[in-house]
Amino acid sequence: MFTGDAAGGSGEWVARALHAHGFATQPTSHDRGDGFRLVDAYITAALHCVPPDNRPRPAELRRCAGYLREELGRLRSVRIVVALGRVGFEAYLGAATGLGWRVPRPRPRFAHGAALDLPWGVTLLATYHPSRQNTQTRRLTWPMFDAVFAEARRRLGLPGGSA
Repeated sequence: MFTGDAAGGSGEWVARALHAHGFATQPTSHDRGDGFRLVDAYITAALHCVPPDNRPRPAELRRCAGYLREELGRLRSVRIVVALGRVGFEAYLGAATGLGWRVPRPRPRFAHGAALDLPWGVTLLATYHPSRQNTQTRRLTWPMFDAVFAEARRRLGLPGGSA
């Protein structure tokens, strides 16, 4: 999904973080056949198209919600979910609700670095989305993003992994 993203774009950040923590075979992915493979990881999205101005609108998210619910309903051994941005965070909780999973009340709020242990056995980790808007303004720095993936690795009880 992030393959072929421009240099310095979201895909580069995601691939680098996944690789640094043992969830991908290499730190970059430029095209489908370049050897990049996920290791005990899965990537999906709240939206399956590029929205106008790269800003998902509520109607677009509603149209794609069924795809996310379907994917999540098929995954059997998920222990950690890393939500990229508020949109990813809210979409995951919305899909969980749609699947009949008991989302805590009051509904958890997005915050970078938040870690929520959910009743169905998944830990939801939140990070700002690594969009250019967030990375170039330094709202999200590499150490901040890397720390979320380090936390995922730690919660999985896996040794090592470094940036």
